[in-house]
Amino acid sequence: MNKTAQIKKNHQFIKFRKLVIVSILIGFLSAFLGISLKKITEYYEEIFFHEVSVHPVFYIVFPVFGLSVIYFLRQYLFKKKENKGIKEVFESTQTTKNLPSYKIPSHFINGLLTVIFGGSTGIEVSTVVATATIGSVAHEKENVFRQYKTELICAGVAAGVTALFSSPIAGVLFAFEVISRKVTRAFVISNLIAVSIAFGLLTILKEEPLFAVSITTWNLKAIPYFILLGILAGMNSVYLTKCVLFIKSQFGKINKHYYKIIIGSAVLSISLFFFPQLYGEGYHAIKTSFIAPNQIMTMTLALTFIAILILKPIVTSITLASGGDGGVFAPSLFIGAFLGLLLASILNSFFHVNVIPVNFMIIGMAAVLSASIHAPFTAIFLVCGLTNDYTLFFPILVVCLISKYTAKTIYPYTVYSYSPSLVK
Repeated sequence: MNKTAQIKKNHQFIKFRKLVIVSILIGFLSAFLGISLKKITEYYEEIFFHEVSVHPVFYIVFPVFGLSVIYFLRQYLFKKKENKGIKEVFESTQTTKNLPSYKIPSHFINGLLTVIFGGSTGIEVSTVVATATIGSVAHEKENVFRQYKTELICAGVAAGVTALFSSPIAGVLFAFEVISRKVTRAFVISNLIAVSIAFGLLTILKEEPLFAVSITTWNLKAIPYFILLGILAGMNSVYLTKCVLFIKSQFGKINKHYYKIIIGSAVLSISLFFFPQLYGEGYHAIKTSFIAPNQIMTMTLALTFIAILILKPIVTSITLASGGDGGVFAPSLFIGAFLGLLLASILNSFFHVNVIPVNFMIIGMAAVLSASIHAPFTAIFLVCGLTNDYTLFFPILVVCLISKYTAKTIYPYTVYSYSPSLVK
């Protein structure tokens, strides 16, 4: 009896040791992929955005070129299969289907090309699926890992999100709230190890926060306006979700893919020409707004902001529907920042409330993301990680919960959870 127990104990120890080793490997590879994609995208997007600023003709050339290259790569290099985004990860965790290894270069390259050539989305979902694939491939290599498929996929995702947003907590929470939705001992072990490795790599590379913002304080008198921001954020996220679902369904009726490219690039080019803020993931526009947030709101400026808020979900949806790679992460952050800035500027200019615009931008980013993916705690720690500041933690928490439940009340699905069969 003791011998049997000892054999069982030894077997458990071997499984645990292998789980630790594979989690370290997944954490390192996923973080390296995430950091590499982020750095390469930032570098080339800056160069290409400068080119379109100097030579506006590239507003026409870049979108059609980028979408065409992605199409030909998909046809001749990536087995003629379209990327479905995070839904691919759900399919893998909920069925016996595995994520094929070609998804790593496919999402890496297509995500990069989409953003640098002006596609109005971000690399976050491309990173999530590519790093999930690392976890999926790892689980196939050893029989002992067969039962840990979801946990290893989540470890890859958590490390990838950590690499992008410098927040290990956001990485684990995203893996839990969006992908796994359950916690096991293997989940805790693999995910904590993976995000620790990812954060260690970020520390070694001395990665700076994406947004260098100075947050000083917040006032209790602003709470009613924060609540209003939460409600507006929930409504905007539903608009984003419905835009993506509707435009994708309409483009799905177009049989010839080059028609999709022509229509998509035409709409994208015109939108970018009039509103360059929509180029790529839009972080350049957010950074510019952080530098000079205390703007006097004129009617022209207000209409510009409203046009941007209306157009961003449309051009994001068209980018994805015409073959671009990405998701709603970066668009949600972009919409939230501009929504917060618009609301704060209106309150200050017309109602003399004297709120802090930067606070509204940061809280708005978290609120729209929370409502778009129905993951408030991920949004809280992700945005705090982006700024490396937790001063606004409490108002962000309140507003994220309000925005999520506002969105769920209006429309119960996200772009990740929606399925036509659910609404028949």
